[in-house]
Amino acid sequence: MVEPATNKPKTRLTKTGRVVSDKMDKTVVVSVDYVRSHPIYRKTIRRTSRFKAHDEQEMCKVGDLVLIEETRPLSKTKRWIVRQILERAAEA
Repeated sequence: MVEPATNKPKTRLTKTGRVVSDKMDKTVVVSVDYVRSHPIYRKTIRRTSRFKAHDEQEMCKVGDLVLIEETRPLSKTKRWIVRQILERAAEA
């Protein structure tokens, strides 16, 4: 028996990170830190991944904490979009 197709939207992956560059047009680079355990030595290892995210209104500045969401490919390296600015960077 075949299940009827449901038109439920697929849940998209989200990540939280800091904006490290806003020099491109409508694009920001977001750095996401994560912690994992070494498979043999069990020491905690901190790793960083960098993602290019689409910022349509160019509201993000360096140091902002943002929520990014997975989306269709927008360019060769851009597959994320800025959904929300969670925290503004402290003014210097």
